[in-house]
Amino acid sequence: MAIRIYRPTSAGRRNASVIDYNRELTTTKPEKSLCKRIKKSGGRNHTGQTTVRFRGGGARRIYRIIDFKRTKDGIPAKVATIEYDPNRNCFISLLHYVDGEKRYILSPAGIKVGEMIESGAVVEPKTGNAMPLAAIPVGVEIHNIEMTAGQGGKMVRSAGGTARLMAREGSWATVVLPSGEMRMIRSECRATIGTLSNSDYQNVKLGKAGRKRHMGRRPHVRGKAQNPVAHPMGGGEGRANGGRHPCSPTGVLAKGGKTRNPRKVSNKRIIRRRKNNRGAQLVL
Repeated sequence: MAIRIYRPTSAGRRNASVIDYNRELTTTKPEKSLCKRIKKSGGRNHTGQTTVRFRGGGARRIYRIIDFKRTKDGIPAKVATIEYDPNRNCFISLLHYVDGEKRYILSPAGIKVGEMIESGAVVEPKTGNAMPLAAIPVGVEIHNIEMTAGQGGKMVRSAGGTARLMAREGSWATVVLPSGEMRMIRSECRATIGTLSNSDYQNVKLGKAGRKRHMGRRPHVRGKAQNPVAHPMGGGEGRANGGRHPCSPTGVLAKGGKTRNPRKVSNKRIIRRRKNNRGAQLVL
């Protein structure tokens, strides 16, 4: 993929850049049978209360139904199109199965229109094929990894994401995730071979606040910049530095607390924790 940089004809254009979709995508019209409308919540629950701040507005989007499970074993499919999906940062591919069914999948990098891919335990481990971890050769890059067999892929689904199968022992496989975390996963869980497409997404610069509003994100206001009536950290003469530990508008402490659920079984299968620094790359 390539990044297009605008001419600095205005302040918003000066620092903006976009993905050159014409080099990768093959169509601009989605498959209607695999699309549905999604209702926006604006960060509010069923009672109308705001549960997630700074969300609302944005461009209207149509949801594409993605096949995260890849359960059509032994039935080859041809890659018909590579398309843009407004609901995720990687591209998607439309598959035409030989039995006439159509499905969307997350598009791996390097896949071409016209290629044949399939899923199952006895297929060739090539880019785009989905297989159980028990059948994938050690050292192969994978994505769209299940945490529970049959549940569908849950991990490594963003643009440019890739994990690596490091070892297998008994009914467990060891996988290194993009964050650097190393964890054990059941060998019957499925994963897709290859690296996800649109790896240049992280290099795009929005350039102006309006593009963030198009994504449905409203301005994020610091707590200490608000009035005392609106936030516990607000108020003070001059530029006050909060006056207390960082917290939410309801007073819940924002730093230092553990956020993972100790009752989750998956925590027991982590061999090495992820790195603390943001944007950690895959450690091989």
